[in-house]
Amino acid sequence: MSISEKKEENKIDIREIERKIYTAVLAAGRAAMAEHLEELDDALAETRDKKQYRDKGRRRTVLKTMLGEVEFSRRVYVAEDDTGMKEHIYLLDEALGIDTPGQISPMLSEMVTTAVCESTYRETARQVSELTGQTISHQTAWSITQEAGGRIRAREDALARKAQQNEGTGELESKILYEEADGIWLKLQGKDRKVYGPSREMKAAIAYSGVKQNGKRRRLADKVACAGFDNVKDFIRRKEGVIASVYCTDEIELRVLNGDGANWITANNEAAVYQLDPFHRNKAIREYVSDPELQKIMMDLLYAKDIDLLLAVVEASINSTIEPEEQDKRQKLLDYFRNNKDGLVPYYRRGGKIPQVNEGLAPARCGSMESNIFTLIGNRMKGRRACWSIRGADNLAALLCLKHTGRLPAVLNSLGPIVPPDSESMLAGFRPREVPECIGKGYNGFRHAAIPNMPWAKEVFGMKSLANMPFLAGS
Repeated sequence: MSISEKKEENKIDIREIERKIYTAVLAAGRAAMAEHLEELDDALAETRDKKQYRDKGRRRTVLKTMLGEVEFSRRVYVAEDDTGMKEHIYLLDEALGIDTPGQISPMLSEMVTTAVCESTYRETARQVSELTGQTISHQTAWSITQEAGGRIRAREDALARKAQQNEGTGELESKILYEEADGIWLKLQGKDRKVYGPSREMKAAIAYSGVKQNGKRRRLADKVACAGFDNVKDFIRRKEGVIASVYCTDEIELRVLNGDGANWITANNEAAVYQLDPFHRNKAIREYVSDPELQKIMMDLLYAKDIDLLLAVVEASINSTIEPEEQDKRQKLLDYFRNNKDGLVPYYRRGGKIPQVNEGLAPARCGSMESNIFTLIGNRMKGRRACWSIRGADNLAALLCLKHTGRLPAVLNSLGPIVPPDSESMLAGFRPREVPECIGKGYNGFRHAAIPNMPWAKEVFGMKSLANMPFLAGS
């Protein structure tokens, strides 16, 4: 036998060792979690009001977690409601906030919704299945996303209603609020494609209190975001609700709105000082005027804030060329500038009083929406040959806005456990004695009773030598 053959024979597959350890630790975690949940149930049984809650025995259930499907038993009680009718209650489920059958743990649902913000549903399912003890399909990843996104959209509706009644819950105080908005066109699928055409514009808006310098990088402070396919009125209402959930709107003295001139951006925003986005404004001059000298004259007039003369120069330039194509371009520029005449000069160069930003922040000149609309929506939802339904895109966009403003975990936690519609259990409507003793077989056939004690688990968690662990025998 050659030296290379001997080396190959003695080669140890580190991946197999890692897989065995990982699988064993997940199994130990499921057993430990099941044991801990049952201990909590025992404690609740001892401290309950025994006159109010009559013990009817234990029933098994399954909780889908990052460790896998944790199967455990908890007691069911009979109690009387306010009308004297008997009802069956699981005190442990109520205490944990998981009192809906077919439960997915908050950590698992948060992991799925966070991953979906970066990857496709199929890729999310693969990552979650490989990195946790829970196997999910891309359909389950989609269902979790729709359920979570739908709840967030419902939350935004509730926030919008509160904002309309001046009952916003925001506590952050800022004398000035910067707002920016833009749209992005996404491809549609199915029935929505037949109704709205091959694509539709998704509206997106952000709001922030200033700019914070972080080393060489600058970031928008206290940013909130909102996006969706809503009509103009509903989108603005939803946006105002999101803003009022973070900011104390009564304290805002000046609102600056930056946009590219689209009609929906300025609609119903009379309370804000509007400025035409400098990037789009300057781009229009370069795109519609090919003469470099004429471009410079127009830019100089913009800087001098002589808007009436600027419009006169653009209008005069239309007849100064005999090329129809060039005339058409300059007419478009004139119409664009006339429609946005009041916003051509940036808000900070108009001479009015501008409130101070909060301590530690710098004033913003705006112009961040191009980058933000890519970060919020475009990077995940545009391209990749992706097509969307209206509802599916709205739900994912709601998650993306929270994800990229750092608020997704807190909001998901406030919404409670996520239960996709297709995970409803057969428990619904059954009396306790009619409920099967065991619901589901668990992950890879795992049953809690099958491994009540694992001597090597202490060695795993105690960081003992791996060479002595029984589950590695033969590796």
